[in-house]
Amino acid sequence: MFSFSLLTKMVERMVSLSVGIMLSTSLLHALPEAFDSKADTRSLFACLLAGLLGFFLLEKFAVLRHSHHHEGDGHHHEHGHDAHEAGKAGWMILVGDGMHNFTDGILIAAAFLANPELGFVTAFAIIAHEIPQEIGDFIILLNAGFSRMRAYMYNLACSMMGVLGGVIGYFTLERANNLIPYVLVMASSGFIYIAVSDLMPQMQRRATMRETIVQVILVTLGILLVLFVTRHH
Repeated sequence: MFSFSLLTKMVERMVSLSVGIMLSTSLLHALPEAFDSKADTRSLFACLLAGLLGFFLLEKFAVLRHSHHHEGDGHHHEHGHDAHEAGKAGWMILVGDGMHNFTDGILIAAAFLANPELGFVTAFAIIAHEIPQEIGDFIILLNAGFSRMRAYMYNLACSMMGVLGGVIGYFTLERANNLIPYVLVMASSGFIYIAVSDLMPQMQRRATMRETIVQVILVTLGILLVLFVTRHH
């Protein structure tokens, strides 16, 4: 109800908060956790490069598909809000968020198997950083042209990937642990690419001093939220 009544009225400005949350979650939380593992550093960087290029190709495919669909239809397609440009981020955020939630499920399963108390603490920490992130994802989906109910249902489906990750992690823990750093890196590549390629250019279109100050404040707030949760994690 909070998202539907308030955040839908603040979609454009809340994009700035999402940028802060996604970049800080990736660069200050997920990637350090991946590189602190025993995985080969060069392999992780190669995975990051592959993820960035992969999301670039996904976006390129979306652009080409959109251009082909409208080519020669005789209509003028300029709108007050670039729904087709923002829409690319919508589907990519679902892919990245699903992978991230899947990994969180594996982490929770591993913590519970090690120690039930550790499992509860880990689950609480993950929930704490998922709340602002899921709100940010919901706003991005609205900004991408999704209806409120459609955005909610897709976001809910991605959240359920955490349950799937927990079940699979419980039964295949050793193999899943080896994959965790790479899944974290792939998810981070998606968040970084979306923030830098799709969301920041939207912020640049509103270049007045007043809007810039608001954007900086909201980006900083997103970063502080993640830093607060990561410190307590």
